[in-house]
Amino acid sequence: MLQRQVRHVAVVNPSTAGGLTAQVYQQVADEMRIVVPPALLHSASPDVLAAYWAITREPLFPSGEVTRTVKEAVAAAVSVANVCPYCADMHTVGLYDLTGERDAEAIALDRLDEIGDPALRDFVAWAREAHRPDGPPLPAGVTAAQRAELVGVVVGFHYLSRMVNVFLSNFLLPPGLGPRPRRRLKQGLSRVLRPVVRGDFAPGRANRLLDPAPPRADTAWAAGSPLITDTATRSFRIFEAAGARSLDPAVRRLVLGVLDDWNGADTGLNTGWSTDLVAGLPAPQRAAGRLVLLTALASYQVDAEVVQEFRRHFPHDATLIDAGAWASFATARRIGIRHDRDGATVPSPTKDG
Repeated sequence: MLQRQVRHVAVVNPSTAGGLTAQVYQQVADEMRIVVPPALLHSASPDVLAAYWAITREPLFPSGEVTRTVKEAVAAAVSVANVCPYCADMHTVGLYDLTGERDAEAIALDRLDEIGDPALRDFVAWAREAHRPDGPPLPAGVTAAQRAELVGVVVGFHYLSRMVNVFLSNFLLPPGLGPRPRRRLKQGLSRVLRPVVRGDFAPGRANRLLDPAPPRADTAWAAGSPLITDTATRSFRIFEAAGARSLDPAVRRLVLGVLDDWNGADTGLNTGWSTDLVAGLPAPQRAAGRLVLLTALASYQVDAEVVQEFRRHFPHDATLIDAGAWASFATARRIGIRHDRDGATVPSPTKDG
């Protein structure tokens, strides 16, 4: 049933997985009780699977300087910002146990003024607009270590919500449920997830699945936490390698240039802007460019037609996952740079992507 939630790619069955895929699956199952669909969707590209797991697990799961309640609320707010109902449901289900139904539903419905906890409301308001240069600042008194964890959650879930929008079914819960049955189901699921959201998880476990990487300027926002710095440098290297092996440099340069000028605004319902931007490229690069532009800036608008056009030129599942992962990472990376504690501007690596 879980595997059927994945769209566009075949998944590696946990019972037959080997190598790095099996190692990641084992960690995911140990800590989440099952191999969840976001892990399954990455399985065609094992190193990207490991990078996804690190960039989402390490800021969120281990006990650190920020409570799990705040971090789950931040993940849910990012999911709402990216129009990702699947992720929003997943993280507000956890919040049913951590904060109660009222605040969880206020976040899910994007009604921030209805959040009862004023401190939580401030963090959610920040996370909801964290992708915008003119968004609200973090609440006063946040330490460098707390900042690293919070921005780490934002970066990780701006990555993941894009991948989920492209590769998973739109809804975690049955879409036909009325409000009352939906809340009852969330309450039941929250009890199942209690060991996950209240567990004690060792830091760095996912990082050890990836090779160490040297320091880099675009992770300066993580400087307050050696763990988050290590997570970002190891996983960013993998995402960049995925783009280099699966996307033409011209496509990567195009997307990075667009992101340099992006102000965080929604692109609107018309996707013609993406077609216009790739018009001068050869047919294979046009198909790839449209897929990655939409994934980067409007992932909820990537449909079967966009994916099928990409597959006409690039038929392999691993190439499709690499392309989506690189685009999702490129946007998440840009958002992280905007939260550099020194406000420094770090240029995109437009030469090589």
